[in-house]
Amino acid sequence: MDASSAFQDTLPLSSDALLAQLDDWGLTYQLHTHIPLRTVEDAKGVEDQFMVPGENALRLKNLYLRDKKKRNYLVTLEQSREIDLKALGAALGIGSLSFGSADRMFQNLGIRPGAVSPLAMINGVQNDVRFIMDAAAQQADVIYMHPLVNDRTVAMPQEDLMTFFDKIGCAFDWLP
Repeated sequence: MDASSAFQDTLPLSSDALLAQLDDWGLTYQLHTHIPLRTVEDAKGVEDQFMVPGENALRLKNLYLRDKKKRNYLVTLEQSREIDLKALGAALGIGSLSFGSADRMFQNLGIRPGAVSPLAMINGVQNDVRFIMDAAAQQADVIYMHPLVNDRTVAMPQEDLMTFFDKIGCAFDWLP
C-alpha cells in the first residue's frame, strides 16, 4: 500500500475524517489534490500549481525519528533546511537519533512514508510522540502540509495550525 488517498481507509484516521474534524473545529485551510509526492523534490515539482506568489508560506519536510531509549519524535522543518541528526540530538539533549521504521511510524503516527505531516500528531499525541517544529513556522502566514496522505496538500494559516495543536493537546518544542 502506498501513502495516497486511495488507501486512506486503511489508516487509523482517514484523511477525509481529519478534514471533517478540521471543518468541525472551524479551522481554515485550502485543499489541493495532486500526484502522490514522496519527497521534497517531488513537492517542488508541483507546488507552483497551488502556491500563491509572494505568499509568506512555509513548505515542510518531516522526519520520524527514534532515540536509543526507543522514544519517538516527529521533527518538522522548512523543506530546504539541512539537518544533522547528531547535532539535532545534542541540541535537544536526547542523544543519538535515527530514522524510525515505516511500521513504527504507522503504529505511532497512523501514516505511511511519504505522508509525514504535523497533522499526524492527531494520532501521535496518543502514543507519546514528541513533536519538534522549526521556529521558521512562527514567521509564516501559511503552512503547507499533507493531511495524512501524500496526494493531497492543505494550505493552513499558521494560527489555525496552532489552534489544531491546542485542540489535540499537542505540546511541542521550537527548533531554532
